[in-house]
Amino acid sequence: MTNPTINTDRLLRELHRLAQFTDCPPTEDKTLPAPTTAVTRIVFTPRDLEARAWLTSVAEAAGFSVRTDAVGNTFIRWQGTDPALPAVGTGSHTDAIPHAGMYDGTVGVLGGLEAMRALQESGFQPRRSIETLMFTSEEPTRFGLGCLGSRLLGGVLDPALADALKDRLPETEPTAREGLTLQQVRECAGFHGDLASVKLASNYYGAWVELHIEQGPLLERDGIQLGIVTGIAAPASYRYVVEGFGGHAGALLMPDRRDALAAAAEMILSVERHALAANAKSGGVDTVATVGTVAVHPGAVNSVPSRVTLMLDIRDTDVTRRDAVMAAFHADIAAIEAKRGVKVTEELINADQPAQSSPHIVETLEAICKAEGATYKKMVSRAYHDSNFIARIAPIAMIFIPCRNGVSHRPDEYATPESIALGTRVLALALARLASE
Repeated sequence: MTNPTINTDRLLRELHRLAQFTDCPPTEDKTLPAPTTAVTRIVFTPRDLEARAWLTSVAEAAGFSVRTDAVGNTFIRWQGTDPALPAVGTGSHTDAIPHAGMYDGTVGVLGGLEAMRALQESGFQPRRSIETLMFTSEEPTRFGLGCLGSRLLGGVLDPALADALKDRLPETEPTAREGLTLQQVRECAGFHGDLASVKLASNYYGAWVELHIEQGPLLERDGIQLGIVTGIAAPASYRYVVEGFGGHAGALLMPDRRDALAAAAEMILSVERHALAANAKSGGVDTVATVGTVAVHPGAVNSVPSRVTLMLDIRDTDVTRRDAVMAAFHADIAAIEAKRGVKVTEELINADQPAQSSPHIVETLEAICKAEGATYKKMVSRAYHDSNFIARIAPIAMIFIPCRNGVSHRPDEYATPESIALGTRVLALALARLASE
């Protein structure tokens, strides 16, 4: 049985080095608990490309081969003694939303690389090849759709539709260019070829395990060292445009108004109410609904809003329950239109299926945790991950490590060195077992 030693200092150095590839200016916020690092690393920007080049150099220095596909997914491969067998995979993403932290995704990429190195340094030789995969654009920041790379790998996104996605870089970005498509942006970044070539064969991976921070408070709150993910919730995203009638805030009298923002406010409260009702009915907490962006036109304090655009994110471990919430919401929208004299249009961005973890991989992780004396709990991931789409082509599971106060997507996102090292060791042991099968 192999006994890999995780080089925690090396792993932490690399996490901090990767965090330096950021478009956030260095700041010190005394209101946040130390240590904090603000990271903005949007896909295909100069910082992202610099981070990719650095990651490739680190992987090649360890003796692993590296390849990229047409959308920039990066495969770090350790060839097994029987390379014809389906590989064992791990990995995550390194892109980061504006003003995020330094652990989301990156722990899974650099932890995967460290797990491979630790196994290599222990003298282990895998039968199946082992890969760490850095996915392109897990975050939806630039093209409006999350998990671009893994959707294409799993064959759940039409390549032509993907290439036609519009660049949505914030206007403040110096590299923003109006109207560019994914195809134009990726080719400018050096990733060429037909996106249809990205899809992996159904037997490419025999097993997949992703290491990730929990992005929630449960493990820390319960004093548990690791989470073993048994399933990933199903997300759906919608864009709504509410059209009313605007005018001067003083001259347009209350009885004559068709205020688009007031109607949008009712919609926001409606979907919240129905999500809460769904949880009350089920006795659980798995239904969540969020309106995270609201754009008001014309956006002046003395003008009645004539148009509002809002984005809804709704997630559940049960698609039927999620659909029931949306049906109730649609009924309320019709009532709001009639009452307020507005018109609401809906655009479905994505509606994904939940993913279930492989019982065999879950049992493998449980056995390793018990052997290591690590406390763990089986849990659902309510955030979605690239593993959701790898599950379309391979058996999957995930390992969660605690993060401070459950905070993520903020500069004060933090996981302790001890948690990172333990998660990486369990990952390494899992990869070794699965690669020996």
